[in-house]
Amino acid sequence: MRATGTFAIWCAVLAFTFASCNVQNPPHGNYFSETGHFVEGEFLRFYNNAPNPELVYGYPITSQFTSRDGKTAQYFQRARFELVTDAQGNEAVRLTPIGAALHQPIAQLEPQNPAACESISGYQVCYDFLEFYRTNGGAAQFGNPVSNAEEQSAIYIQYFENARFEWRAQGTPSRVEISQLGQSYFDRLGEDRSQLIPPQPLDASIAPVISLDVRAFIARPITRSSGEQTVAVFARDQNARGISGAKVNFSVQLPDGNTQTFSALTDSNGIARISFGFINQPPGELVSIDIRVEAGGKTSQTRISFRIWY
Repeated sequence: MRATGTFAIWCAVLAFTFASCNVQNPPHGNYFSETGHFVEGEFLRFYNNAPNPELVYGYPITSQFTSRDGKTAQYFQRARFELVTDAQGNEAVRLTPIGAALHQPIAQLEPQNPAACESISGYQVCYDFLEFYRTNGGAAQFGNPVSNAEEQSAIYIQYFENARFEWRAQGTPSRVEISQLGQSYFDRLGEDRSQLIPPQPLDASIAPVISLDVRAFIARPITRSSGEQTVAVFARDQNARGISGAKVNFSVQLPDGNTQTFSALTDSNGIARISFGFINQPPGELVSIDIRVEAGGKTSQTRISFRIWY
């Protein structure tokens, strides 16, 4: 009875979690399936104005919300956007200077070839960092440097007001990339971590399944030789959201050599359940259940079992 009760509670909690994340799709927003968040309004216009927004900002890791510092903000993998009021009283979007805020000074590197450097705001930007800086927007995009190049954890880094550059010898096609400081600044401010949970778009067609995660749970880990068993499967996408309408195939291998097969579709919370009976199975043996889930052109498999005890 305790195992069955735990199983039921688990199902109820998962169902509530998935159901509580449903939201209407914003009429003027873009959905990013990579992280499961929307960007809309002024933030979307600002994002799209960058020549290569995925490179310089990354994907959104929150939706727009009121930050702990009182500003309307949205976090991205490599940046934070915030709404400010200009001198004329108009709202505008700017980048939060997260690079300057997160910089912890350490021993700085001296350039070996000053001719390959440019002095900007009292710091030297050199070599690949300088080329990347010039090519991808310069001070207008990244702000001014707040350090020279530094060595940290076997990589070279340089902080700018709005970003941090990393240089890796094995990088392709560019050895320079922008650090994902959005989450670090989010944590620094102590933001509400529920903001990181992606909402569930009501229109499933804009949320393609990129990866498929399958979890299976069984009602009774041990049973008598004759009885009934219930299995629940949770199918989730890359953003840990339940997938509706996924096809689930069950293959039950009984110890007496017989096989039972079943199929079901997941509900709106990504949950599928089956129940089946069995008679006179040998005590001490395992009943194995192979599970295959298909959704959005992706497949995933798992196995679960229970034991005939007496």
